[in-house]
Amino acid sequence: MDEPQNPEPREPQPRIHPTAELKGCRLEPYVAIGERVVLREVTVGAFTYFERHSEAIYATLGKFCSVAANTRINALEHPVERITQHKVSYRPNEYFRYLGVDAAFRERRQARHVTIGHDVWIGHGAVIVPGVNVGNGAVIGANAVVTRDVEPYAIMAGSPARRLRYRFAPGIAARIERLAWWDWPAGKIGRAVPDMQAMPIEDFLRRWEDPQS
Repeated sequence: MDEPQNPEPREPQPRIHPTAELKGCRLEPYVAIGERVVLREVTVGAFTYFERHSEAIYATLGKFCSVAANTRINALEHPVERITQHKVSYRPNEYFRYLGVDAAFRERRQARHVTIGHDVWIGHGAVIVPGVNVGNGAVIGANAVVTRDVEPYAIMAGSPARRLRYRFAPGIAARIERLAWWDWPAGKIGRAVPDMQAMPIEDFLRRWEDPQS
């Protein structure tokens, strides 16, 4: 009987749909960018994917994030303290010659960076507002509006988003953090996939915490 073959990683270059628009972005291996996705100054970790019609700006996403369709990461603020909230006050160049972009306001937006951890699932139509940090393993429910930081492994839903529960007990979550499986080489992750599919979380941890695995 033939010996089972080790999974062989596919080509690691990012896959970008021809209708996607990217500017000033950095993509790690195995990233997938879907139809009509718009990214501006975004760093995307390995294996993370964006489904169609999603947008992100001034953000960093970790590895193995799942970003559903129609999401918005870093929904930029408007200058509500000014006489007008309209972009005529901060991007007047679109309407008038000899008037430039308001650099100070742009820097204010850039400073409110959004950071998404590893293995985060962002559900369909979710919105994450400026300056928010989302911890590893978190879940953002469909159509949620995230207005504050999200703890690791928390499941959030609603508008504004509130914590429903945690995915795992604290001890299990701590062991996953120590394991940091998202940093493994692609070949090791491939070997672990059958166990990810079949094993209860504690059995998986016991097996793969072994340095010989």
